[in-house]
Amino acid sequence: MTFSFTGLSAFPITPMHQDAPDEARFATLISRLVDAKVDSIGALGSTGSYAFLTRGEREKIARLAVKEAGTTPVLVSIGAINLRDTLLLAEDAQKAGVKALLLPPMSYFPLRDEEVFTLYETVNRHVSVPLVVYDTPGTTQFHFSDALMQRICELKHVRSIKLPSGSPTAEDASARMKRLLPALPESISPGISGDPTAGNALMQGARIWYSEWGGLFPRLARQLTDAALAGQKDEVARINALFTPFWEMSARYGGSLRVIASAAEIMGLAGAHALPCPLQSVFAQDAEKLASLIKAHQPG
Repeated sequence: MTFSFTGLSAFPITPMHQDAPDEARFATLISRLVDAKVDSIGALGSTGSYAFLTRGEREKIARLAVKEAGTTPVLVSIGAINLRDTLLLAEDAQKAGVKALLLPPMSYFPLRDEEVFTLYETVNRHVSVPLVVYDTPGTTQFHFSDALMQRICELKHVRSIKLPSGSPTAEDASARMKRLLPALPESISPGISGDPTAGNALMQGARIWYSEWGGLFPRLARQLTDAALAGQKDEVARINALFTPFWEMSARYGGSLRVIASAAEIMGLAGAHALPCPLQSVFAQDAEKLASLIKAHQPG
């Protein structure tokens, strides 16, 4: 199956066990996504803790994801601080059989626009599968200008962009998307992250939702995606209301990873201490609240 860059791309966590990836539980998470009929799977995204894993661990998880996903396309992040390592990760992922590569501009020192373009241009010359531009200023601290994004999107293998749909605000992100989309090549599929504003972004022209919570609650995320792409505003609002308590807790923890991993532990989809060190689960009172929310809403 080729990667169409449409619909729901669900990003699961990579559960840890004794400071190594828990392969059995990861395989279960992938199987749940396949059963929910997601359009693609984003293994080793930020929610998948790629930056905490070794090259060998990332290669093993990529191969496991492809195996368990069957005909469902898999993409993985090849982000690394060193370009040399990025190219090695790209080679590993392509050999594993992934259908696309997710590339964030990682760096210890702040990057300049020309340095970021060089990153994408170099990777573009060394790969044979599609690239997704991962715009994630919350983790990379890099902000793409419209001009830089347009320039990168002219590269042969760049096929999609992953824009934050709520950064710095939902209104700013919406205005940016409306401004940027008409200037992009027809070959580019506009995608969004930032789950709380994803429904509106899909109704405003985005074609694919790269979803964090979709990696744990794929059926609910599937419903939201379908409703948004069909322009069903009332249904989008209804499903957003179910997700909102989870999104609000994610915001308080500075991102979704800690909260999603804690929810996975409660649901028996991850063992205790499922996060890579030194990250920790949510506080006890929030774990109790999560358990109550999961019991009440039965998301899946």
